[in-house]
Amino acid sequence: MSLLARVLRHKSVEQLQAEIGSRRDFRRVLGVWQLTAIGIGGIIGVGVFVLAGQQAALNAGPAVALSFIIAGIASAAAALCYAEFAGLIPVTGSAYTYSYATLGELVAWLIGWDLLLEYALIVAVVAIGWSGYVQSALESAGIALPVWAQGAIGTGEGHVFDIVAAGITLAVSALLIFRTEWGARFNTFVVAIKVAAVLLVIGVGVFYINPANWHPFVPARVVDANGVGHFGWNGIATAAAVVFFAVFGYDTLTTAAEESKNPQRDLPRAVLLSLAISMVMYLAVSFVLTGIAHYSTLNTKAPVADAFKGLGLEWIAVTISVSAVFGLVSVLFAFMLGASRIGFALSRDGLLPGWFSKVHPRYGTPHRTTAALGVFTALVAGLFPLDEVAKLVNIGVLSAFIVICSSVLLLRIRKPELHRAFRTPWVPLIPVVGILFSMWLLSELAAITWMVFVVWISLGLIVYFAYGIRHSKLADTR
Repeated sequence: MSLLARVLRHKSVEQLQAEIGSRRDFRRVLGVWQLTAIGIGGIIGVGVFVLAGQQAALNAGPAVALSFIIAGIASAAAALCYAEFAGLIPVTGSAYTYSYATLGELVAWLIGWDLLLEYALIVAVVAIGWSGYVQSALESAGIALPVWAQGAIGTGEGHVFDIVAAGITLAVSALLIFRTEWGARFNTFVVAIKVAAVLLVIGVGVFYINPANWHPFVPARVVDANGVGHFGWNGIATAAAVVFFAVFGYDTLTTAAEESKNPQRDLPRAVLLSLAISMVMYLAVSFVLTGIAHYSTLNTKAPVADAFKGLGLEWIAVTISVSAVFGLVSVLFAFMLGASRIGFALSRDGLLPGWFSKVHPRYGTPHRTTAALGVFTALVAGLFPLDEVAKLVNIGVLSAFIVICSSVLLLRIRKPELHRAFRTPWVPLIPVVGILFSMWLLSELAAITWMVFVVWISLGLIVYFAYGIRHSKLADTR
């Protein structure tokens, strides 16, 4: 077999569908609302409690709501495509598995390899944001951590390691090693707390809105001493590229396809429900937050809580901080689950060593990949500041969105006769919109993001050609 044929070999949709009933790696324990909770848990988090305020202060002003709308359009188009694939191929691996069925092994490997890093970095970003809220709540109670443990080097004088951020990633990875349904029940509980906190922000904050804070809605473009531009319509676009990672997360629930009770019915529903609920909340919080406080005051570790402190509503601030402490754990849960299942799928297909695809004999979870990711994310969260890690997390997911939208188009042409439990509407318009918006957001990302992406993809190519291409399970059947 030629090299080109080997990298283009793929699993057919029919082959993957035939394998669904015979898969016994995981226990099917998740219903539609638990899957939706995983999706909401992955979407609602740092975007509401941290990034909405910070990006309003740094780039978009009150128009940060427009940034969420722009990012949401690309995310919604991709969500509709994910929903079609989730019903068509309900197999662990999400975008990795879907691209394996349409674009071949090499593209699938690169998408899986990239998402493995991106999901892990998202866990680190959220853990750092979570740490900020924990420390804010502790300070309100008169408790202060040692200076060296308060943050990574570069976040303050004497700061060395964010021990709180590192600790929570290890705790979540430990939770995920136990039975999936235990973690899912806990996740549903903390998602309920988080949604209640968001509703509290909206319900109370709406009575304190000062419309003067929304003027100008799009602040004039300015350039700082370092030559970096802020605000204006370019600032809205920049903010959209940053907050984009806050409006996906539904894709994590598709990685749990083999743990769903009725995946072909429930996965598409959960994808669309989780995104719709989350987008309504994001827009409402954006308007309320920039209405109760001037956007220039929101660049803090805990902008939502601090905005209510500025109104003299200390009890609301404490409630929000405590709720964020619980609620952000669900984001960690969703993306750690997603990363571990993608790592498992890569290993099960032979593209990574089989050691990673061993399932715990008692708990039925991919404990080895979960533990390895827990250690990695703990080190990243403890050693690096939020803004530096946040710059790196969007490119892989945007790349996956382009692949998913393209794959829907290709499969409609190649296999129009396949039964689809959910059909993406207005094809080819919706996939093309997803592709174009994702490409545009990619163009808005910082140079450092592209540099890390190129390095990681290059490393992935080395791993694939040194190991994966020879050990692929398809190598034994072709």
